[in-house]
Amino acid sequence: MSSYESKYPVKMKKGDVLGVAAPSSPFDDILFQQGVSTLKAMGFEVLMPEGIFEKDGFLAGDDTLRAAVLHDLFVNPKVRGIVCARGGYGSMRLLPLLDFDLIAANPKPLIGFSDATALLEAIHERTGLVCYHGPVVTSLAKTDGPGLTGFEDILKEGVWTMECPEGTVIREGAAEGPLKGGNLTTLCHLTGTAFAPQLDGSILMLEDVGEAPYRIDRMLTQMRMAGLFDRIRAVVAGRFDRCGEARDIEEVFRRAFRDVHVPLVLGFPFGHGSENLPFPVGGWARFDTNSMKVSMA
Repeated sequence: MSSYESKYPVKMKKGDVLGVAAPSSPFDDILFQQGVSTLKAMGFEVLMPEGIFEKDGFLAGDDTLRAAVLHDLFVNPKVRGIVCARGGYGSMRLLPLLDFDLIAANPKPLIGFSDATALLEAIHERTGLVCYHGPVVTSLAKTDGPGLTGFEDILKEGVWTMECPEGTVIREGAAEGPLKGGNLTTLCHLTGTAFAPQLDGSILMLEDVGEAPYRIDRMLTQMRMAGLFDRIRAVVAGRFDRCGEARDIEEVFRRAFRDVHVPLVLGFPFGHGSENLPFPVGGWARFDTNSMKVSMA
């Protein structure tokens, strides 16, 4: 085990309250209610602050409101964990407004993916708190069995593992380090800002949806030219749904990481789609192409 400084949140249990935040876009009411029902079936109580139902154009309320709701959930002693309502766009707008000292003083599991990548990475970087990349409320209704089990396991037990025997190995090898990453588009847009994640020494997890291969290439090229891949230890790519043919995505990754001599695999079950196994952002992990598994170290 490394001396890497990460703080794991307290484990949740049946009957604990999960608070819902809406840091990004407005959400579909039907999918939201289906997701809430799924959370209740897991044994969680669900707190839905009034503010999450606001709409401000393509945002779920203005920036100040969305940040205030998140702060309130962190300080509320009845709330034991926080789950994002959906992705979309908007989380990165909140980063300058967040009180990271407040969050550090009230550590709780925060789970989300896609646009929530901005929150997960920024909170971990500024507080050391491990956050969870995994299903949001509106995606739970479409998440398959392993994804739902993984959601419960990581919140209630703090355990997780992810394997993909059918994945594509581009470069063999093994690595150990903190897991970083999430949604490629969001990570790319953080490049050059004060909230860009520190990827040195990490196992980099990447996923996206609805991006043409040339756009994926452009984002990876920008991040490579910014030096973000210079000292990573491995790359584990998840689902790239609706991003073109699998062979085209494979070729993009081969080119983008041709001079980055670390283990590189594609096809792991996380990201957009029914397969979305959770993983801890900032959690220490071990990866090996022989076992095709990412797991707690």
